[in-house]
Amino acid sequence: MKQLLRLSFILPPLMNGANLYAQKPARLQGQARIDSLLGELPKQKDDTNKVKLLSGLSFGYYAISPDEGIKYGQQEIDLATKLGWQKGIALAYNDVGVNYFFKSDNQKALEYYLKALKLYDDIGNKKGAANVSSNIGGIYANQGNNPKALEYFFKTLKHYEETGNKAGTANVSGNIGSIYGEQNDFPKALEYFFKALKVYEEFDNKAGIANSNANIGAIYYKQVNYPKTLEYYLKALKLDEEIGSKNSIAVVTGDIGGLYVEQQNYVMAAKYIQRSLKLCDELGNKQLMAVNLSHIAGIYIHMVMDTAAKAGKIKSATPFPSDNFQGAVFIPHGKAALLAGAIDYERRALAISKEIQNPDLMLGSYSQLSAAYKLNGDYRKALETSDNYYAIKDSLFSAENNKKIIQQGMKYEFEKKEAVAKVEQDKKDALGLKELQKQKLVRNGFMGGFAVVLLFAGIFFNQRNKIKLGKKQSDELLLNILPTEVAEELKTKGNAEAKLIDQVAVLFTDFKGFTQLSEKLSPKALVAEINDCFSAFDHIMHKYGVEKIKTIGDSYMAAGGLPTTNKTHPEDVVNAALEIQQYMSDHKTKKEAAGELYFEIRIGVHSGPVVAGIVGVKKFQYDIWGDTVNTASRMESSGAVGKVNISGATHVLVKDKFACEYRGEIDAKGKGQLKMYFVSRT
Repeated sequence: MKQLLRLSFILPPLMNGANLYAQKPARLQGQARIDSLLGELPKQKDDTNKVKLLSGLSFGYYAISPDEGIKYGQQEIDLATKLGWQKGIALAYNDVGVNYFFKSDNQKALEYYLKALKLYDDIGNKKGAANVSSNIGGIYANQGNNPKALEYFFKTLKHYEETGNKAGTANVSGNIGSIYGEQNDFPKALEYFFKALKVYEEFDNKAGIANSNANIGAIYYKQVNYPKTLEYYLKALKLDEEIGSKNSIAVVTGDIGGLYVEQQNYVMAAKYIQRSLKLCDELGNKQLMAVNLSHIAGIYIHMVMDTAAKAGKIKSATPFPSDNFQGAVFIPHGKAALLAGAIDYERRALAISKEIQNPDLMLGSYSQLSAAYKLNGDYRKALETSDNYYAIKDSLFSAENNKKIIQQGMKYEFEKKEAVAKVEQDKKDALGLKELQKQKLVRNGFMGGFAVVLLFAGIFFNQRNKIKLGKKQSDELLLNILPTEVAEELKTKGNAEAKLIDQVAVLFTDFKGFTQLSEKLSPKALVAEINDCFSAFDHIMHKYGVEKIKTIGDSYMAAGGLPTTNKTHPEDVVNAALEIQQYMSDHKTKKEAAGELYFEIRIGVHSGPVVAGIVGVKKFQYDIWGDTVNTASRMESSGAVGKVNISGATHVLVKDKFACEYRGEIDAKGKGQLKMYFVSRT
């Protein structure tokens, strides 16, 4: 499992004279520090002190809300430019760069860092230039360009050592330790991390202490010393929680999850990975999102391998109880489902890794994809992903060459020519290794029963690919219309039988005053608005494993617990309903702020038996029927705007999971008096 080493960033210089930081407790951290600065902001005149205060806000937000950090950083740039204060402009560029880095937008981060570095060089501010150099090194390290990262880190280290800047020395030492760790030079990595830790403890820098502990844990992980790994990770997590650093919490919980995967403790792994994924989504941290998605794929692959090793063949895996992690990560049944899940999650991780141009993460994804394909018996795709793996690896410096560069340290420039020559030779060696690997995989595939496939060539091969592509497209279209199980039954048997399902939860939504509002909007604007809302609903249904049934005008219908029954469907549907409620509330706020018209929504949920099946012989539609559907519709129409109204039957199933407000027995059209409840999160 991939474990992340943390990089440190340089805090902007404090203000001289009327120092606003000094007016508050010395160790204000996280949100408390931000609240303090926000309280001071309205009192400030448009001067250099205000620029520095904005800098504190911009930098303070990077680990909590990078978008907010960028917003205050842009204000900082505007004010510093208005004042003509070059140093302030450079400081602001650096702050914005840090926030973009934590959004995993390396290109934007590098753009702002280089602007800052140029300004610092122009005005001869060596301290500022050293700070930015450290952050530029962080960008290159994040991209896997370790030689370039070391170039900038060692420049920074030299300056800090010459000027006696201990805090700066601690920061950049930690970064150099991270590079050593990536190159598997564990003694050197621990030397630098413990050095950084000692300095951070002298200054009671909790963020630095947490970073160092997390990095030490990552090195012990690489040495397969799992007890020590967990010890230092938990130390880091405790400090990160005290500080309120969401980004750091996301990193260390993801790392702990990966550790538990290796220990085959999939329950604990999913618990920590779920927490990390939620924070990744809030922060927009794409790099860490890719790592966590890869962790999930790793869980599935490990389960297949573990079961095979223990039983001699693959048996049905035990599902992980969804209430421990809100259903966002689940462990499916059986080898086929596990491998399909592994491939799906790893592909998503790979797409993000490509987007952020992180070759290290791409290598990991291709490696796990290849393993999943081989376990699935798809040797052709295993070979393709293996080729991709080596293609990327060939473009990077070899491990031996990187290690040599690190060992030389400050002699990097002296060794550059020799390093380039070594790289060329390593590329030739890697190409030879790749060719041998390809031959080995092809031979294994041939022996495994793929000889006929590998002999296909010419026109027949091309035609077969066209047929496969057409079949793939038709299968994807069918799966977009029907649930997977129903689609497979239809393809296999030519029809799909209607089924009585004893217990499902049915959800209905409807927009208030839709007819009146539609008269005030243009057709194009009306369709766009409905599409935005229903698309968001679709994503929410997918998140909670709820099946979308259909839309009828401005009404949206979905159900949980079908076509495959499960025990969590009442909770899943209510969670989905509450998330729709929150989405529409947020949507309304945005529309009001923009002076635009908006929809308001009623949501109803009822539980009971239904008949489910395919309607018609053309333009297939999966649908459900029965009194449960009608009652669910009444729950919506008898509810209130902005509320989730559930029936007494649903209340019995979810009352221990949510806060339920009894409304009494309400008259429902055609149903008489029914018990109803407004539901909310506890």
